[in-house]
Amino acid sequence: MSAEPEILFDGPKNAAWTIALAHGAGAGMNTSFMAAFATGLASQSFRVARFEFPYMAAYSKTGKKGPPNREEVLRDTWHKVIEKLERKRLIIGGKSMGGRIASLIADEAGVAGLVCLGYPFHPVGKPERLRVEHLRKLATPTLIVQGTRDPFGSRAEVEGYKLPPAIRIHWLEDGNHDFTPRKASRRTSEQNWQEAIAGVADFVRGLAVGRT
Repeated sequence: MSAEPEILFDGPKNAAWTIALAHGAGAGMNTSFMAAFATGLASQSFRVARFEFPYMAAYSKTGKKGPPNREEVLRDTWHKVIEKLERKRLIIGGKSMGGRIASLIADEAGVAGLVCLGYPFHPVGKPERLRVEHLRKLATPTLIVQGTRDPFGSRAEVEGYKLPPAIRIHWLEDGNHDFTPRKASRRTSEQNWQEAIAGVADFVRGLAVGRT
């Protein structure tokens, strides 16, 4: 079983919605990406909860980096976070691996929605190893924000996956896995991040309360 996770909050305590965000596999909850989404969504009057999985929390304290925990530990950590929050007004998700693990437990947890920031549809360079089977059965209203040239699942690839109506995808022009565009695109990371934050805010405000 996982340790009790510490939760970092941004935004008003009396917000109508809480958005819980988990980090990706390689970096924790205080990266510029995670901080930008937490503060950006908080400025939209949402309560944002960030936390770290046990392996990353240990790294933050000791400086000794290890691999991600087993999937059962990652799932258990998510359940512990959800138990501390009001699930009927709760959206869960996060960056890459954090969002993927959230997608595995969203239906059973009975949360109001799911937001994945750069979903890892397959490992880089291995498009045959898809992580979409559970997505095809997903009932939780879902928003996936994805860069059009994400090496974990580009627009050309994802549009062929036949995902269910519960899943909406917001495409960020020329974005990679961090939503960063190339200079030639004449876009900036800030533009893509702000577009993503606005897209998440619109999605959350459109949700019905109390899906369970």
